[in-house]
Amino acid sequence: MPNLIPAPASLQRLEGDPHHGEPPHGELTGSGAPESYALEVTSDRVTLTAPDEAGLFYGRRTLEQLRGPDGSMPPVRIEDAPRFAHRGVMLDVARHFFGVADVKRFIDLAAGYKLNVLHLHLTDDQGWRLESPKWPRLTSTGATTQIGGGPGGFYTRQDYAEIVRYAGERFMTVIPELDVPGHTNAALLAYPELGPDGVAPPPETGIHSPGRSLNVGDPAVLRFLDDVVGELAQITPGPYIHLGADEVEGMTDDDYRAFIHAAAEIVSRHGKRMIGWEEMAAVELPPGVIVQFWTDPKLRDAAVRQGAPLIMSPAPHTYLDQKYDASTELGLSWAGNVDVRDAYEWEPGDDALGVEAALWTETVEDFGAIAYMTLPRLPAVAEVAWSARRDWEDFKLRLAAHGPQWEALGLNFHRSPQVPWTAS
Repeated sequence: MPNLIPAPASLQRLEGDPHHGEPPHGELTGSGAPESYALEVTSDRVTLTAPDEAGLFYGRRTLEQLRGPDGSMPPVRIEDAPRFAHRGVMLDVARHFFGVADVKRFIDLAAGYKLNVLHLHLTDDQGWRLESPKWPRLTSTGATTQIGGGPGGFYTRQDYAEIVRYAGERFMTVIPELDVPGHTNAALLAYPELGPDGVAPPPETGIHSPGRSLNVGDPAVLRFLDDVVGELAQITPGPYIHLGADEVEGMTDDDYRAFIHAAAEIVSRHGKRMIGWEEMAAVELPPGVIVQFWTDPKLRDAAVRQGAPLIMSPAPHTYLDQKYDASTELGLSWAGNVDVRDAYEWEPGDDALGVEAALWTETVEDFGAIAYMTLPRLPAVAEVAWSARRDWEDFKLRLAAHGPQWEALGLNFHRSPQVPWTAS
């Protein structure tokens, strides 16, 4: 298979045989950018060198894509390095719950395209999906349903640790998200005293948010947040915790600003750095927080003016939950149809911290649906994150050659008419 993200140049050292056995493990070198690698395939040798283990991992992914059905590989010389340090994909496990095995399959899919961040959206109105020893009803009560009224589910701390371990072996950092202070219907169902009226709401099994928020003026809410963030920080080796902070209703600007500053202090006290969605940029931002842009250019620009680093997730290009076209059975369309070329032809800007695709799961109920909404758009976003030099006409041919590979793996994917799937 051809490499989806090439940046050809030159290199030197030769080792390994391209026609027999497994690809070479490669050799670590003391120079080069983080995650970069150098690769050469000749008629009788394969070279793979990199400055770190991640670079060797990505070089081996390229070798796997280069290897033909008969095990042979074409001559090639590549020197490759990522454009952005943050190359991510978000999986929403709150609207519909997905077990550890499905999350691992998703990690394998993302890591194969050199993504290095898995953002797990763990809580929302429809469910709280991570066990909390100090607040056990979050899962015993708040995780028992999902969109459509299914049984829901949650991860034990051991489950979450296994996801983190599995992702780490593939050089992916897990960024967990607890969405607060809005999108908290499941938390308020479990602990109604955290809400403004102390009354438990009905379970939310629809796709829309009922608009309930935590009572951020109550000191007990900050103690709750300190507990759940602290528990999460203990089992999250990565440097970030995402606290959502989006689409908050029923709260004054002053209360929202005070909550954002208190939340950032809590995250920092537990040794992590806070990320939140773009809505945070409407108020004065605490130092060090990272803003994830998704829809409003005014909020994006407000974040930039305040010096906040940006993760770029513009919905018309990176939201994998949007329909490919009007005939797509799954997905929503509030951001417009997002086909492969839309996911490929956009510019995040040199000042961004990185790029992240997002798969919200209002209409996604199983792994077959995950694969269908992810492929072939995720490789397009991955190339935006990896390479500054892009060519749609070249990319669509390289992408087409991955169709047989996905079929062989039993992956359901959308045969976009923008891609010549019969190409060899």
